[in-house]
Amino acid sequence: MATQPDQITTGEDHGGLVRRFIARWRDDPGATYRSWFLWDERLKNFRSIRRGIGQVVGEIERGTFGVAYRGSSLETVVHSVAEQRQIFKGADHAFLWKPKLRIPDIYENPENQRAFGRLLDACSCCDTAEEIIGHIHTIDRLKIKGLGPAVANLLYFLHPTLVPPFNTAIVKGYNALTGSKVKLGSWEHFLAMRSGVLDLNDRHRDLLSNDLGAIGGLLFDIGFDRYPAPPLDVSGEALASWGQRLETAREEARTLSKAALREGENERTHTEIQAWLRDLGLALGYDVWIASNDRSRAFNGSPLGHGCLEHLPASIATSKGADSIRLIDVLWLERGGDHVAAAFEVEHSTSIYSGIVRMLDLALSGSALHATAGLFLVAPDAREADVRAQLQRPAFSRVADLDISYLPYGELERNREAIARFGSGLKAIKAISSKLA
Repeated sequence: MATQPDQITTGEDHGGLVRRFIARWRDDPGATYRSWFLWDERLKNFRSIRRGIGQVVGEIERGTFGVAYRGSSLETVVHSVAEQRQIFKGADHAFLWKPKLRIPDIYENPENQRAFGRLLDACSCCDTAEEIIGHIHTIDRLKIKGLGPAVANLLYFLHPTLVPPFNTAIVKGYNALTGSKVKLGSWEHFLAMRSGVLDLNDRHRDLLSNDLGAIGGLLFDIGFDRYPAPPLDVSGEALASWGQRLETAREEARTLSKAALREGENERTHTEIQAWLRDLGLALGYDVWIASNDRSRAFNGSPLGHGCLEHLPASIATSKGADSIRLIDVLWLERGGDHVAAAFEVEHSTSIYSGIVRMLDLALSGSALHATAGLFLVAPDAREADVRAQLQRPAFSRVADLDISYLPYGELERNREAIARFGSGLKAIKAISSKLA
């Protein structure tokens, strides 16, 4: 059993305290490591955010991006990042147009807008840290007013092993843990912090991850004052003070754990809805696919993927959007065939952005086999207005061409048993849904 970090002994160096601190932090249910980094939906959102970045680049290149943040494709993708739980809350602040200050100056200045697009495009295509840093230096030399290292939050979703996330709390946490004096708003300071973060991660990789989101979460929790960083001064007085603050943090973590348990209830609800759709699809005679990263999740004592397809048909597995399609919550396929009859995305408490993008990937995968699939966003009854508002965004202009419907939890719960017994095909499921486009 690992030694708890609050079992303080004099004479231990700072590095030893940091290791025990990280081990304790990882074990707390309320810590960002468990509540966000290990969250199943986190990985699902990477592809949709990357696709959104590609759409921003494309619109800038074509000159159709416009001169406003509100309603733009950039707002859509940054909004999706901001909904990646608390670590990215407020990620959109840096991109909001502040007309009195004329910042960030990428909306009304065409040259700056194109430079921003080139940065995102170049970093989407490159593979090495040296290339990314070179592209950062290129845009930094332009000194675009108001466009600073907050862009790193977009770059993180392009290269999670090379670029750490960045915000005020992360900078504060890094300074507290290392004694550094990194400042916000400076690419030079961000790159210096990145170097230090990589060094820290290398030293404690066995407790963290190659994905810099893990250490980013650690620094966020320190900077957000959830956990006190081990003291740089390892004298007895400093250690005693740290021990007291750590005990206070432990008490607060118990409160956070209650919130984490409530969030766990949300996750179980998501799994339960998937199970309803699985059982209903099987009862109606379809082959059923469960999202690849949800198949092993337990529900009522057995894996969620029990009785479902273990592999997607070859025509889907090799299609253009296969990586995204594999992550759709539930697919119904014609028995023994490769035609997708229906696709379901369950959106309990998170952004619907990623789910819509996966639907688009299926519908636009280049195969006529999926063109007639019924597409359903399954969400709590009260979220219909939110779903419809999201679909009004320019980023989803092609949704109007699709057969996409809103399926409320309440209707599904009330009617699923009757549909399973007496229904056939999609007629009944469409009857309890409402068209979105």
